[in-house]
This record gives sequence, C-alpha cells and structure tokens, in this order.
Amino acid sequence: MNITEVNNPKTQKDFLDVARIIYANDQNWVCPLDKDINAIFDPTKNSLHKQGKAKRWILRDRNNKLIGRIAAFVNGKKAHTFEQPTGGIGFVECIDDKAAFILLFDTAKEWLKEQGMDAMEGPINFGENDIFWGLLIEGYTQPSYGMNYNFPYYHQHFIDYGFVTEYEQMTNHLDLYKPFPERFTKIANWVSNKEGYTFEYLNPKNFDKYAADFLEIYNDGWQNFDNFAPIKLETVKESFEQMKQIMDPKLIWFAYINGEPASFVVILPDANIMIKPLNGKLDLIGKLKFLYKKLRGVNRMRAVVMGTKQKFQKHGLESAIFIKLKNYVIPKNQYDELELSWVGSFNDKMLAIHTATGSVFGKRHATMLCKF
Repeated sequence: MNITEVNNPKTQKDFLDVARIIYANDQNWVCPLDKDINAIFDPTKNSLHKQGKAKRWILRDRNNKLIGRIAAFVNGKKAHTFEQPTGGIGFVECIDDKAAFILLFDTAKEWLKEQGMDAMEGPINFGENDIFWGLLIEGYTQPSYGMNYNFPYYHQHFIDYGFVTEYEQMTNHLDLYKPFPERFTKIANWVSNKEGYTFEYLNPKNFDKYAADFLEIYNDGWQNFDNFAPIKLETVKESFEQMKQIMDPKLIWFAYINGEPASFVVILPDANIMIKPLNGKLDLIGKLKFLYKKLRGVNRMRAVVMGTKQKFQKHGLESAIFIKLKNYVIPKNQYDELELSWVGSFNDKMLAIHTATGSVFGKRHATMLCKF
C-alpha cells in the first residue's frame, strides 16, 4: 500500500473520489458536494486555518487503486481545552481492511504528534460540529445534509486501533402531522402569550443582526459544556452564507424576552434530497438539477442547531418555537418529517426536548478518542 499527501489538484480530486468508489453500490449514501469539502480545506473559505492546521492523505493498494483517505487537523481554539492536547481526524473512508485502516490512523497520528498533540478525536470536522461529525454506529439509512454516513465495519476498526467512545450523538425523527403531546402544547401556548416574549423568523435583509443574536445566545448557552470554545462572528457569518443556498427563512426562529436575544432554532430543508442525483458535482448540469429539486421542494427538514441562554433555559422557549414552526409548516403541505439532529449524550436538557415533542429514534453517531 502507498499513502500520499494531498498537495495538488490531482490528489485533491483523488481525495474526493475515494468516497465515490467505496460507496458506488450503496443506495443510502449521498455524495457530499465537492465544493463543500474543498471549502473546509481552503484557507480563504475556512477561518480556522488562521489559528490551526489541516493535512490530508490518500491511500492506494499495490495496483494503484484508491482504497482510503483521511484528514487530520489541529484546531487552535480547542486543542488545549482537553486534559491533553488533542487534534482531530475526519473524512475517513476506507475499504474493509485492517492494515489499511491502521496505516491511515498511524499517518494521521504521527503528523498530530509533530504538532504537539497527545490524542486524536474523530471522526470530526475542521469546523463546527453541525456537519461532518461523528461515526455512524446505528441507523444506517439515508443521511440528511451534512450528517456523516459510513458502513458498519468502520466502528470495529476504530475500536481495534484503540479509539474509545467519548460521547454519542442522538438523532430523532418527528412526524410533523402527528400532534404534539398535550403537555408540550399547553406549555408552548402559555409561553407564546407571555408578556414581553416575542418570536420571529429570520429576515434575510437583516443577516448581520441575526448572526449577532445567534452568537450571543450560542456562546452563553453552551459555555459550560466540556471543551467549549466560543465561536466568533466571522464563523457564524460563514455558516449563514453557506445556508443561503437552501434555507427557508421561515424555518429559522429566534425568541426574545423584553428585546433580549434568548433562544433560537435553525432548521433547514434537507439538501441531501436535492443533491443526491449530483454525485457531488455542482457543474452547470448539476446546478440545473439542484434548482429543479429546490423549486419542487423536499419533504424533510433538519434541525441543525438549537440554543438558549442559560438564564432562560427553563422558560419553555423551545416549545413555543416549535409551535410557531408547525403553524407555518402544516399549511404548506410540503414537509412531513423533521430530523432533530444531533444531540450529544451529555446534553440532558436538549434530549428532554426531543422526548417532549414525541419524536422517535433515528440514528446514533459516536465521537471517539484515541490517546497516544
């Protein structure tokens, strides 16, 4: 076997093609857009390169056939928030071969050790954890946009190398035509009518305002979780710009208490339904196909991220937002399922919200850790 660093247009293309080769006969897999993956490793499009590093490799067999790939990165914001300096690996794809997995993991580990790291976390993204994060270990059905998909054998190869589960991420599905539980609805309606409580969906003309409100809520609501590093406004704006292509502004809601940003839910139409026929290529034909699918609409949504300031976390704001959302969605007669993804096993409050809505199990991912 021969492992090669990705350092030119040819190897960049090979890195993308590895996944297309491995999942060629899998009907559930949806090829991510090439441009989305390329952007992660482009310093002009991913601000984390200013304070971090990333490296990629591809693996070929003795016949020069592509059989694997891996990326490794050091996030300058988070690497030293762990007990030991910890880097990341991601975008791992490989045939079912123990030696191939070991060579990929070893290569990433050695590079991370050169950067001063003592452990590696993965599979993760060189960016925020709303996309390309976690190893799928249960629920091998078609993924929604940005959610990792892999064959079941990946999990054992991670374990055999020495990875252990750091935490799990749960994804649940909500049937939008099934009434919310009575208690959930009662609380939501009561909160919706409280004096000083206002709710509004995102107005694209005021992107900067909502980006700032998102930042304020997110950094407050998540600050006590392990390894949390505050996000910057630049990162939020990058994410909002990426969402523009597929967003329905009336699926992104903010709650305010006496004018203060208090809570948000970001929900997007499931772009994977739109991009599945494209095989990752957003060329002219791909754009036309994407536009056609977008105009026709899709029937599934994905809750990308939710957040509430700590002092407002027992006010029922999330329940009220879901009622507002449902009041918009049902008359459209378009969406029938909402994927609530993904919530860490450490996040009891958010998991409780999933349960309260009446959602059912969908998928389980694991974020794994290997100490050197």
